[in-house]
Amino acid sequence: MRAVEFQEYGGPEVLKVVETGVPEPGPGRVTVEAAYAGVNFADLKARTEGYRVAALPFRPGLEVSGRIRAVGEGVEGLRPGQEVAALVDGGAYAEVVAADAAAVFPLPEGMDLRTAATLPTVVPTAYALVHEVGRLRAGESVLVHGAAGGIVTVAGQLARAAGAGAVYGVASSADKAEYARRHGYDAVFTAETFPEDVRRATGGRGVDLLLDPVGGDTLRRGLDALAVYGRLVSFGNASGSQPWQAGPPELYAQGRSVAGFSVLALARSAPEALRALAERAFRTVTDGTVRLPVTAEFPLSDAAGAHRLMGSRTSTGKLVLRVAG
Repeated sequence: MRAVEFQEYGGPEVLKVVETGVPEPGPGRVTVEAAYAGVNFADLKARTEGYRVAALPFRPGLEVSGRIRAVGEGVEGLRPGQEVAALVDGGAYAEVVAADAAAVFPLPEGMDLRTAATLPTVVPTAYALVHEVGRLRAGESVLVHGAAGGIVTVAGQLARAAGAGAVYGVASSADKAEYARRHGYDAVFTAETFPEDVRRATGGRGVDLLLDPVGGDTLRRGLDALAVYGRLVSFGNASGSQPWQAGPPELYAQGRSVAGFSVLALARSAPEALRALAERAFRTVTDGTVRLPVTAEFPLSDAAGAHRLMGSRTSTGKLVLRVAG
C-alpha cells in the first residue's frame, strides 16, 4: 500500500510517498481502508519539530474516514465494510490505517466520507471547548483565537447555537476575518491589540470565555481580556513558546480560571469519555447546527502541497487528503 512519511525533520519536501506492508489489526484494534485523511496543524509541527514523534521514520495524520477492512480480537460493534471515522495517534496518511476500536466511530446516516474526515479531531474538540470545559452559558461572551481555522470555525457556530451574547474572534488577515464573520463571529480583532479591542467592544467588562490554541505570550495577555469570573481554555501551543503558568496573583483577584483540553490526551486517558463526547459532537453536524466546509483537497501523493498551504497561514476551514480514487 501507499503511505506518506518523513525520515527527517524539515519543510514539506521531506514528506515522501512510500510503498509499505498492509497493517493487520491486533486485539482491540481495527484497520480502515482510507477514503480521506484530515490535515491538522499538529501534522506540520510533527514534521518540523518532532511534536509527538516517538521515532523516525514517522507517518503523520490524526484522522481518517473510510471503510473497515478487518477487526481484531475482542472488538465489538464494528464490522468489515462499515463506514467510519477514526482518531489515531499518527499514521492516517496511508491507504490502510490501524486504529484503536475505542476511537473508531460509525458514521451517522447520511454523512459522506469526505465530510467525515473533518470530524474526529475538530468537532469533538470544539464541542468540549464550548460545553464541557468552557461551560458556556446563554448570554455569555466568547473570544476565540485563530478564528478562521477548522476547530475555531466550529467553536464559533457552537457558541452561537448555545445562545452566546457575543462571539468575538482573532484572525491574522482581512480574508480570514471575513471568513470568520460568515461563520458566526460578531467582530474579529488582530492579535496585536486584542485585549484592548475586547475591552472596547464589551464596554470595559471583558469576555466570559476565551479559547486559545496559540499559547505563550498570547495566553498570558488573554487574562487581561477576561471578565470577572472569566475562564480561559488552552488547547494548543501553536506559537511554540515555552509554557506560561498562571497562579494566585493572576487569578485570585477577579476569580478567573485557566483550564486545558487535548482530544488526543483524552483518547488515551479516558476512551469512554471520548466516545460519549464524539457522539454528542457529531450530532451537531447531522442536525445542521454545525457546518465545517472543506476548503481545499489534495491527493495523498501531494501531502506536501497541503502542508505548504496550511503552513502559509492563508488557509481557512478544513484541508483534507483524498486517499482513495
